[in-house]
Amino acid sequence: MATCPPYPTNPPRPHWWQRGWVRYGALTTLLAISGLVILALVREQTGTQGFLVGLGLAVLPVPLLIAAFRWLDRVEPGPWRNLVFCFAWGACAAALIAIIANSFATRWIATATADPAGADTLGATVIAPVVEESAKAAAVLLVFLFRRRDFTGIVDGVVTAGVTATGFAFTENILYLGNAFGTDQLTGDSGFASVTAATFFVRVVMSPFAHPLFTVLTGIGFGIAALSTGRHHLRRALLPLAGLLLAMGMHALWNGSAAFGEYGFLAVYGAFMVPCFGLLTWLVIWTRQRELRTVREELPAYVMAGWLAPAEPHTLASMHARRLARQYARRHAGKQAARAVAQYEAYATSLAFLRQRGRKGRAGPDFAVRERELLDALWHRRDVARPALDHAARATAPPPVAPWPGYGTPGSHAGYGYGYGYGYGYGYAAAAYAGYGYAARPGGFAPVAPYGGYGHGHPAPAAPAFTPAWVPAPFPAHARSRPAYPSAHPAPHQPLPRRP
Repeated sequence: MATCPPYPTNPPRPHWWQRGWVRYGALTTLLAISGLVILALVREQTGTQGFLVGLGLAVLPVPLLIAAFRWLDRVEPGPWRNLVFCFAWGACAAALIAIIANSFATRWIATATADPAGADTLGATVIAPVVEESAKAAAVLLVFLFRRRDFTGIVDGVVTAGVTATGFAFTENILYLGNAFGTDQLTGDSGFASVTAATFFVRVVMSPFAHPLFTVLTGIGFGIAALSTGRHHLRRALLPLAGLLLAMGMHALWNGSAAFGEYGFLAVYGAFMVPCFGLLTWLVIWTRQRELRTVREELPAYVMAGWLAPAEPHTLASMHARRLARQYARRHAGKQAARAVAQYEAYATSLAFLRQRGRKGRAGPDFAVRERELLDALWHRRDVARPALDHAARATAPPPVAPWPGYGTPGSHAGYGYGYGYGYGYGYAAAAYAGYGYAARPGGFAPVAPYGGYGHGHPAPAAPAFTPAWVPAPFPAHARSRPAYPSAHPAPHQPLPRRP
């Protein structure tokens, strides 16, 4: 059996530029300087009053968009620091790059061609999409390279790109709304007929998802690249580039819609933007369901090894059951216990994804080390999480099906019955001839009562009342001591060994 190599006794000390506090400090300083510069530039163009009006209106869609992307990431939520970095990069660094580069390129074209109107059109349809999408894609690339553990698939790419684009759109909306307010101050317009109201309706009401939709295409490219094996280097390089080119093309089409005639904007919006938004939304939700199915299919291996309770793969593969577990923990033990249950769910999901990558040959050389880290994190939270997950399993378990008349009557040997356990195998219930579910027979799992398999012809036993106080449920005998670690990489496809 392969084993994990021991840790080095004297690991080499990293250089000063490789230390975490140096990188965090440099990144924070860069974003802070960018934020101050972009604040000064926007305020110079809009004025103080226009800046405040634009800020108040531009902030309205931000919480809704962040909440939507966070909801998509609920299966395996990434750390908040990644989202904060992405939003800050989009609002500060990417916006600053876009303002400087777009202004410089537009002025250079106007000077070279002596056609300011044509330069503005060319800048909006060609230069702006290339510059802005490249600046936003830089944040996705940084997370992909330096937070690889948090970037494992399409959903992570969508969330990272979407939050970055949300920050960029926030700063851009401040600029556009502030300028519109300044125009209204000069013309004296107000109310629904004002330029500010029209700009707010187009940018905030009708198309708050425009910039996130463009950049999400880049994120999908990075997400598919994250799913590719290490042997496909060309594919891993071309997929993000293809997503970036698609994002630039969609952005150019959106910016150039005004040149398609009086109804060009509405035609592009209704025939292209809305269908693409619906298609990408379906893709992300479908991917999220696949992630839940991965949890349900991969975690039973750790049940067999004694690390997880038999009910947990089924419970962790249901968002409704997860929510019930967190609510139960919060109700009986407070916010800290609910946070521990949420962390347990996140670590278990990461463990399932890690095992899937290892089984498909996509795991890195740190597979065994990462697996041990996740298993230890689960083990340290088991006393708090397992009672809550057990309650959620009971609340979401399907009701037993009554036997058909004439089948499964006492004394019968040929009836068929169904037992509702947390089945990942079939076993025989006591005094039953063909019940399905967990069994007391060797080779099956004996879950906490009352979840055993129910044989045909026998009514389901009544569930005892769950202890209202927050007392960790006693573990089965096989789970009271820490199980042995699973087999190490490079053979993750083999069944995990049972506890010795």
